[in-house]
Amino acid sequence: MRYIGNKESLLDKINQVIKSKNIKGNSFFDFFAGTTSVSRFFKKLDYQIYSSDLMYFSFVLQKAYISNNKELNFEKLLSNLNYKSTTLFASPLNIVVEYLNQIENIEGFISKNYTPLGTLDFEIPRMYYSDENGKIIDSIRQKIEIWKTENLINDNEYFVLLACLIETVPFYANISGVYATFQKKWDPRALKKLILRPVEFVTNNKENYVYNINSSELLDQVEADIFYLDPPYNQRQYAPNYHLLETIAKYDNPIIKGIGGLRDYQNQKSNFCNATKAIEELEIILNKGKFKTLILSYNSEGIMKKKNIFSTLERFGKVELVEFEYLRYKSNNNGDSKHKKNVFEQLYILQK
Repeated sequence: MRYIGNKESLLDKINQVIKSKNIKGNSFFDFFAGTTSVSRFFKKLDYQIYSSDLMYFSFVLQKAYISNNKELNFEKLLSNLNYKSTTLFASPLNIVVEYLNQIENIEGFISKNYTPLGTLDFEIPRMYYSDENGKIIDSIRQKIEIWKTENLINDNEYFVLLACLIETVPFYANISGVYATFQKKWDPRALKKLILRPVEFVTNNKENYVYNINSSELLDQVEADIFYLDPPYNQRQYAPNYHLLETIAKYDNPIIKGIGGLRDYQNQKSNFCNATKAIEELEIILNKGKFKTLILSYNSEGIMKKKNIFSTLERFGKVELVEFEYLRYKSNNNGDSKHKKNVFEQLYILQK
């Protein structure tokens, strides 16, 4: 999934650092779960996982990937559907996904508010999804909710199906990266018919816990060997950038406004988007957190300054900094090398 700050490409390096520093532990708290890529990686390494995020769509992914710990058979639903897959040896999830891909398209909140046809009378019609794909999203989302209401699927099955939808829709979104606004011309992939994709099941031998809350509110409850923090680096809040994923996940018909049709996100703001509040929040975590090792993943262009991070961490134990250099390309027309800039992904490692 396209997501700001996604650590998928750095996970092997992070794990190598943990090994090289001889950091021991069996439990891992992913403080800013996001797309769950970090939690999934360490779950596969058989850590007991705790994860949390303010965004509900992240909670959906956490429920599907982290707390769920088995492949699901959708037994009650499939016996009710009496649907025969056209694919030989298809798994129960694949059969359900195949069924959802051929249901009748209907209108709903997404097609009425985020497609050109649904916003035709607007000064600037919204072009997040094609007219067809908006209806496909609505039909699948409503069908999943009906199954849940009729008790044809259990909680795990519900969240796995929602995760399938949340993981699929970004591939057909007419955006440049985030959902704060849409592109004024169609991206070719946004014009392709949306095909729902099954998610993978991730299992380990531990009981894993997930939350939809500010992780700082869990400091009295959660104890883990490793705390992993990957907070926002700048002043831009995550919630407005992913408002459409949030609305698809909740499907709660929110009041929306503006050209982009943003939902209210007052209760989903992070203190880490303010330099002063970020240091204060970090200090609270250090004071109250029950951990042996804390790893802070940050960026050399972040709003918290290196000296302030060091001085805060050093009061609680031994601190090391590991940096990974990479190139960031600034937006430009000719790709001139003078617009390239070296930046660093920083891992601050605190051992109490």
